Amino acid sequence: MADMTASRPGQADATGDSRALFLKKYGGEVLTAFRESNVFIGRHMVRTITQGKSAQFPATWKAVASYHTVGTQITGQVIKGNERTINLDDLLISPVFIASIDEAMSHFEFRREYSYQSGAALSRTFDKNVAQVGLLAARASATVAGANGGTQITAATAKTDATALIGACFDAAQAFDEKDVPESERFIFVKPEQYYLLVQSGDKAISTDYNPEGNGSLASGKIHRLAGMEIVKTNNLPQSLVNTGPTAYQGDFTNTAALVMQRGAVGTVKLIDLSVESEYLIEYQGTLIVAKMAVGHGILRPECAVEVKTA
Repeated sequence: MADMTASRPGQADATGDSRALFLKKYGGEVLTAFRESNVFIGRHMVRTITQGKSAQFPATWKAVASYHTVGTQITGQVIKGNERTINLDDLLISPVFIASIDEAMSHFEFRREYSYQSGAALSRTFDKNVAQVGLLAARASATVAGANGGTQITAATAKTDATALIGACFDAAQAFDEKDVPESERFIFVKPEQYYLLVQSGDKAISTDYNPEGNGSLASGKIHRLAGMEIVKTNNLPQSLVNTGPTAYQGDFTNTAALVMQRGAVGTVKLIDLSVESEYLIEYQGTLIVAKMAVGHGILRPECAVEVKTA
């Protein structure tokens, strides 16, 4: 009796690893989950490196102008500069092991769900770390001597009173203007509770009388901008004591109500982008799949960060 000729849907061009295409599909699902869950990735500075353990971000302060006296020599001036160094963290991973017997007996496709959860786990950690660094930037001193540090604004009822939160956000915008922070790419990050307070905040926030082009509605449950800044809803803004994970991201955020941030406040250095590895382990009769990335986060320009806090 002749052997069967099998068509292997996991092979690329009917050659090589019989699982190659399956792994690519899984990896694509992880990437999709990451993009859907992450809100900080495009709202701060990200630098990719090909080797090394850290990256330097240079910073400069302002030049001054003066009147020239006829006949005197022009000798130039000193423009202050400094740098921020951001180090890579340990490898961030989200592993899944799938037993071959479970996969054989299952009547539904669970790899898609597992892959989504792996990507979402990486996304949550990434977002939480960036949010924590943003708040720490608001508490930090200036990068360059004589320049501006971060800003903290106290509004005792900002977590529960939309009017107080709105006032604090306008104060944050004023602080940015007074520190010459660019008006573009400013963001207000709030938890869902504070976001929906803003949606229900009254006529001025979403009324078409005050916002002819529309700024959200009660019907849609959305509000888009405040004080010229995009409002971003996230579950990853800390509002408690964080004393686990990398030391550089830890702090007491119990009183945090909102993070107002311009893109230049925080930087991320990325050595290994989100990727997936998979291997069938004969001794365990199953497949180990690991979603991973190697990144690190740090403060760049503290003047670009404002913490709205209740005490």
